[in-house]
Amino acid sequence: MRLIDEEFLRHPFIGSRRLCDYLQRAGYFIIRKRIQRLMRLMGLEAVYPKLKTSTAHPQHKIYPYLLHQVEVGYPNHVWSTDITYLPMPTGFMYLVAIMDWYSRYVLACELSNTLDGYFCLDALHQRPHQVLAQQTPAEVHFARR
Repeated sequence: MRLIDEEFLRHPFIGSRRLCDYLQRAGYFIIRKRIQRLMRLMGLEAVYPKLKTSTAHPQHKIYPYLLHQVEVGYPNHVWSTDITYLPMPTGFMYLVAIMDWYSRYVLACELSNTLDGYFCLDALHQRPHQVLAQQTPAEVHFARR
């Protein structure tokens, strides 16, 4: 159980099959069903995407996709934003990035330890306008849902 726990702490995304392979390579004769039982006993479950994690609320308004007929043919035509979280030892950090679709250039990014809207606005106001001041502002700004 100690070896299972140590390996699971190093790699929380592996399940019983990979733990079985790991222990067999380490010289232990063990079958997968026993590892499954021990993982259940210890309360371990591999981290993986669960079903229906992205289902929208029925009353949530669905906005139309505005870019399905747009030919992105030059820089600074369409920008997009995305927010992702970065796991840290004591919590999460949140990263927002603003990208130009044509050049795939990251125009601005900002890092925050709280998920509020202010760091997104800071990223939007900090650098894209300085880098592309000689060009026209983006005609379309697209944010993923």
